[in-house]
Amino acid sequence: MRSIAFLPLLLAAGCVPPQNEVANNTVDIDEAARQAEGSINAYQPDNAVDIVNVAAPPGDPDVLPVANAADATVPPGVTEPLSPPAPGTPGGLADDRTPISEAPFTPESAQGAADVVQRYYALLGEKKYKAAWSLWADSGMASRMTPAAFAASFGRYSEYHGNVGAPGEIEGAAGSLYVTIPVQPYGRIAATGKPAYLIGTVTLRRSEVDGATTEQKRWHIQQIALKPAPSH
Repeated sequence: MRSIAFLPLLLAAGCVPPQNEVANNTVDIDEAARQAEGSINAYQPDNAVDIVNVAAPPGDPDVLPVANAADATVPPGVTEPLSPPAPGTPGGLADDRTPISEAPFTPESAQGAADVVQRYYALLGEKKYKAAWSLWADSGMASRMTPAAFAASFGRYSEYHGNVGAPGEIEGAAGSLYVTIPVQPYGRIAATGKPAYLIGTVTLRRSEVDGATTEQKRWHIQQIALKPAPSH
């Protein structure tokens, strides 16, 4: 499988204009997340729901459904191990056996975009929510959440991981470049201890227009499209 260094990390999760005004960045979002942890009920969407542009439920960037909603509890003292679908199986990343070049890559390359996604999930797993939020486009506003809401949305998870696949080809449109990265987020619902799995993509954008700032020329997350992974 061709992938971007996705050893289990304690990790977390559009091409649309931002709709909400972002709150003052001085908000202590890490403290907000700690207060939210344990107080937000696990969300169990219908398995047919597609989670695109953090639209379901409102305010959640990466909604992890319980792996089996009909069995939402575990016996006392028993923790079901996390076991995301393997590459090449339903719900897993592509089983791409083509070796990845080990040559150095530039930040502007597709590999550079995949590195941003890897960093995003690593920051979420470390509960560094403000830093993760800032990797979204438009200074975080493409997430369609305030920094505090973004942080609080992850309070339902006791742990969060993410496998990151090999990037697609860079495409251009209207002065911007886009690249899509396959991802496989998975984690554990704090309220039940149950595993939860997703599969989907992260789309990143950077500007190429004349006069763009250095920050605008960097890859930023524009959209995350996720859906529940098939049962395995």
